[in-house]
Amino acid sequence: MTGTTMPMLETYPKSINLDRKRLAAVIDALNDCAQACTACADACLSEDMVAELAKCVRTNLDCADVCTTTARVLSRHTGYDANISRSLLEACATACRACGDECARHADRHEHCRICADACRACEQACRDLLATMS
Repeated sequence: MTGTTMPMLETYPKSINLDRKRLAAVIDALNDCAQACTACADACLSEDMVAELAKCVRTNLDCADVCTTTARVLSRHTGYDANISRSLLEACATACRACGDECARHADRHEHCRICADACRACEQACRDLLATMS
């Protein structure tokens, strides 16, 4: 399946202060993580011992919201403000780390938590990698 992130970035008519391929990879990782977190939260709510997963659900939903917002902001370039992007990437890396850690606590019992933890770790790293390239 071919995504639309890179083709959309390639059609942007002005210069972008970030490497477009790296930016596309981060936006894709953010969207993948948001989807995994949303699905994991829903799966947690369907587990028999849902009370034990309350923190996981909360962390998943927080992470999904932060990832979605970050992806949306990184997709816009007119009037770009690097300080906002940096702050969101830092917040997202923090949310992904917290969610990845929480999901990892349940990964041995719930496959959806293992998958989500992996997506969170990948997204956290993508955010940190892009942050390292920003001036």
